[in-house]
Amino acid sequence: MNKPKRKNKSLQPERGQRARVMPVLMAACTAAVVGVLGSLLAVPSATGSVLPSPAATASPETSRTVPHHGTSEGSALPTEAVPTGAAEVEASATAPATPAPESPEANPNPARWGVMPLSSADAAALAVEMGQGGAYMGAGLRAVSSDAEDASVADRRTISAEAYNTWKPPGIQGVDVSSWQPGIDWDGQFNQGARFAYVKATEGTTYTNPEYHNQYNGSRSAGMIRGAYHFATPSTSSGADQARYFVSRGGGWSADGITLPPLLDIEYNPYQALGNTCYNMSATQMVTWIRDFSNTMVALTGRKPAIYTTTDWWKTCTANNGGFSDHPLHLASYATSPGTLPNGWSAYSIWQYSPEGPYVGDSNVWNGTYSQLKAFAYGRPLSAGEHAVSTLAEAMPLGAPLYSTVCGIRDNGCYQGFRNGEILWSPATGAHTSRAGAIRSLYRQMGAENSLLGYPTSGEQCGLRDGGCYQMFQGGAILWSFKTGAQLSRHGAIREAWAAGNFENGALGYPTGNEICGLRDNGCYQSYQHGQIHWSPKTGAHPTRNGAIRSTWAAGGYESGVLGYPTGSESCGLKDGGCSQAFQNGQVHWSNATGAYATRGGAIRSLWLALKSENGVLGYPLSSEICGLKDSGCYQSFQHGQIHWSAGTGAQPTRNGAIRNEWAGSGYENGVLGFPTGPETCGLRDNGCYQSFQGGQIHWSPATGAQPTKGAISAHWAQSGWENGPLGYPTGRETCSAGNECTQTFQRGTLTWTPTTGVTRR
Repeated sequence: MNKPKRKNKSLQPERGQRARVMPVLMAACTAAVVGVLGSLLAVPSATGSVLPSPAATASPETSRTVPHHGTSEGSALPTEAVPTGAAEVEASATAPATPAPESPEANPNPARWGVMPLSSADAAALAVEMGQGGAYMGAGLRAVSSDAEDASVADRRTISAEAYNTWKPPGIQGVDVSSWQPGIDWDGQFNQGARFAYVKATEGTTYTNPEYHNQYNGSRSAGMIRGAYHFATPSTSSGADQARYFVSRGGGWSADGITLPPLLDIEYNPYQALGNTCYNMSATQMVTWIRDFSNTMVALTGRKPAIYTTTDWWKTCTANNGGFSDHPLHLASYATSPGTLPNGWSAYSIWQYSPEGPYVGDSNVWNGTYSQLKAFAYGRPLSAGEHAVSTLAEAMPLGAPLYSTVCGIRDNGCYQGFRNGEILWSPATGAHTSRAGAIRSLYRQMGAENSLLGYPTSGEQCGLRDGGCYQMFQGGAILWSFKTGAQLSRHGAIREAWAAGNFENGALGYPTGNEICGLRDNGCYQSYQHGQIHWSPKTGAHPTRNGAIRSTWAAGGYESGVLGYPTGSESCGLKDGGCSQAFQNGQVHWSNATGAYATRGGAIRSLWLALKSENGVLGYPLSSEICGLKDSGCYQSFQHGQIHWSAGTGAQPTRNGAIRNEWAGSGYENGVLGFPTGPETCGLRDNGCYQSFQGGQIHWSPATGAQPTKGAISAHWAQSGWENGPLGYPTGRETCSAGNECTQTFQRGTLTWTPTTGVTRR
């Protein structure tokens, strides 16, 4: 429940009851009884002095003094010296004094003045008024509903009463609560914008808020900066006693950045049992009491307490004392502006602007930024890192904070944890969020700022292809998509090659694994949705896209195979829509008609390149290079022929056609002709062609077809002028008989060979 809007009888009697009925009865009875006893018995005080009649010391029931033109506010209330020594404090606390003048109202309890112990009757009456909840911040202000200040409040309002419960000034919002607000939904308050809370801890030296620990810890668990406040009843015990009671029951302070300084709630007296508005204390006594409380708090906590009050009460009850300007001011003013400040203060720290809403309890606003609120809690200026983290955290992009900023990590950085991630800062990077999720999980798994990634250099950015996200770090990036999860893309040659291909929008898509090193020649690679990028010191970084070319390279053992690392990207737009990719020791070519085959570095590939590769007479490869032939030879097939190599002949092409068919029919390199020793040559007589081999030649013409010549017959034919001589082209193969006679026919004759005659023409 919220605190009562107007106190019940146990806490806040109606104004008319205080002003008219009780004062008349109590003043008459008390004056008569005490006057008689004072004259007859001369009762000694606690300090040994004789107490004079209350009638002799009570303040006149006159209106508060209104300053004349040309005088400062409150000048009618003389400023009295503030006692500084312990003896002087004690004397001033117990000696009779004239209470501060106030508005016309009878003193409900003129038997009390200054600081004095409660009598049994007063204690009982006070207990009834306090009830179970006691007072709270603003309780006295609400009791003084007809004060001049309340009239000024009404004058200053510029919004409707309906809007008043929801209106809030701009700034960092906060709440103050007491036992009148049990069971608070602190997360809900935080989500509405509350960033700090003051929780009532104690009142006087007899009351402790039963909800204190739940409220103090609950507000902190929700992410608020919180502190404790003490509701002062200054006439019941010394400031030092109440300070000690406050600190012993939760009113301490620590410089942890999440604890507000202790707060003294000193305001209009809400209790008839304790006398008038100023607790029947003079301005000097009140100032002395506040100073006593403050000094004791400093001694116990190391921090001066903040002071909660109103401008009117401060004028009335301290004679507008200006000696507390070094204490933070928590000002109550239920209007759309804080109004005039009490004497001595040039600015307020917190403004309590509404007792009704929009937040639970009372609504407050901090006079500054969230970073300044953090500094207020620390009790010192923020470091550069703390300031940067707090500034970024002001909008709470990661939800409620879990703890204060921690500094002194790598490179003099700082971080702070929140419900939904962290904010990290370093001098080199500034402050950036690390949002809970897959990207942050991988970052933490790798060692966060201590890993190769270092600090974030941006926040997480989403809206990429396929609903992906990424975040930049000093050492690279982490990318995430539904299909790939979160993967690292570290700065370096591989990432640069991926970037050159348009990152995830390019042919490779998102990374599917982290960069892996330790390959041959100290190389590295990274896998992507549609391929890989490989790097080595000699070749740099190059992609291999999923497809036939990459599959061929993979089948050959990747970088460990004969081709080695890629030295360029896959290039398309070749003849017949083909593609190719270069590697250290060759290339892989692909066309729709042939598929993908490698041409590895060596004589065969060199010859094919000299013949204009796929654009030449041989076209695309139809196989990989195959070795293990006769004489350790090798060959490779192409669309329009083959290239054969042997140590004795080098690399020579054989084009598809009659000559090649004839050679194939004779057993290729294993036949009588052996390996080719030159390419097929055309432009002969009658548009003929020929090709030389280790064991002879093959000649072709349209009229004769392809015919081989070898041995002595071939030599004789050559001497006669080949196809240009009298014999013309051969028209058949050389044939031999069992008697060792061999013959071969030509267009214009026949050559015969025997061991005894040699070659003769018929």
